[in-house]
This record gives sequence, C-alpha cells and structure tokens, in this order.
Amino acid sequence: MAGGWARDGAVSEQIEASISDELKRMQSRRGPMGESLTHCAECEEEIPEKRRVAIPGVKLCIDCQNERDGRMVQRGGINRRGSKDSQLK
Repeated sequence: MAGGWARDGAVSEQIEASISDELKRMQSRRGPMGESLTHCAECEEEIPEKRRVAIPGVKLCIDCQNERDGRMVQRGGINRRGSKDSQLK
C-alpha cells in the first residue's frame, strides 16, 4: 500500500505499535499482579477461591468489581470539527 513518503509496512507497524501501547496501558491499570487477597479490599467479603485462582492478584469481590466497572470514566472525546465528514454536510 502506498503511503506517500512512508516506507512499505510503516502503516502496519504503526497500527501494531498502537495496539501494543493500548494493551500495556490496560495492563498497568489492573495494578500489580501480586498475591490475591482472601477478603475484599472494600467490603471485606470473602473472595471465592475460584476467583482468586482465575484472576491472580485480585483485590475485590465480584459485587465490588461490578460496581467499580459500572462507574462512568471521563475520557477525552474525539474532535470531529476538522474531519472531512463533518465538512461534507
């Protein structure tokens, strides 16, 4: 695929790098893997052994994790003002 001044495969390399960076970011948000807690860090409910084995380093029970996952996280939006699609209207 022609990419202007870019060498062959540069676009694919950039896509792979972006995916790799995002995976590293997501893994870093999970926190240290360490040893799993036997009781939830928030509500002190016992964490089932199957969950501790399935997710090494787990710190929260299922209910607290579901509550945390359900919270809205503010993220930066996409600026579409300069996109070609918005100018076609």
